[in-house]
Amino acid sequence: MSERRSEAADRVEELLERILSAVGVRADLEIVESEDAVTAVLDGEDLGLLIGRHGQTIDAIQHLAYRAAFRGSDSRKRVTVDAAGYRERRASLLQHDADEAVEEALRIEAPVALDAMNAVERRVVHEYLRDREGIETYSEGVEPDRHLVVAPIKR
Repeated sequence: MSERRSEAADRVEELLERILSAVGVRADLEIVESEDAVTAVLDGEDLGLLIGRHGQTIDAIQHLAYRAAFRGSDSRKRVTVDAAGYRERRASLLQHDADEAVEEALRIEAPVALDAMNAVERRVVHEYLRDREGIETYSEGVEPDRHLVVAPIKR
């Protein structure tokens, strides 16, 4: 099997290098490709500009990278762009909030709504709680106020 990267991975790398150059941010860029995903990891000093407030900038960059990667292609896989470990830190915080919501929902025997979050973050929480006993999760509301609800399963 060839170790050659896909055209999609090359496009993600090219886009991110252009963005880094345009905003004047210096960072090491690593592209990792698997059968079902292309992951771009940026590492360096002062990457806050690329992350943005509440991760809005890194989410927008990730969306652009996905669009660029598969422009004109029928095949698709997940594209993730991370900077300075932001995604892992954010996932950890979301999981903590989800655990607290589960405890509260089970204690009060009623649904508990989490703060509004984007689709990527809602998916992180849905996946994290997918196999949790006694609860279900669903999304409510309209963007940008769409939020996840943790509810006890009625017996």
